[in-house]
Amino acid sequence: MIVLDTSVLVAWMNEGDVHHAAAAAFMERFLQGEWEEGLLLEYVFLELVTVLQMRVDHPTAVAAGDALLRARELLFVPASDVFLPALETFRSQGDRGLSFADAAILTVARKSAGGRVATFDGAFRGLDGITVLP
Repeated sequence: MIVLDTSVLVAWMNEGDVHHAAAAAFMERFLQGEWEEGLLLEYVFLELVTVLQMRVDHPTAVAAGDALLRARELLFVPASDVFLPALETFRSQGDRGLSFADAAILTVARKSAGGRVATFDGAFRGLDGITVLP
């Protein structure tokens, strides 16, 4: 398993993104089953459709959201399932530059994904127990 961060999904779905090629290569490996399943946090879903609407357009955001909700390779993680543990992680991280959504990703990655996170967010690099891909 691997937790998918917003940055990888935005880059994959936005051809104008500086990380698009790397994200596309990663997603090809992911869709071929290299990590079996991906964990998609509700927080990430919310960020993704918001960012795509702002950077691309509303139809792209809607299509992306619909596609992710139908994807058999993804397990959806409701915000309510991780809120309190994520809050503890957020509190304990101090000024490392992690948003609350990042703290939720970190919490789920450590608990359920062997520490694997697909992200271009540099704040995850160097965190104990976390392996950053691609």
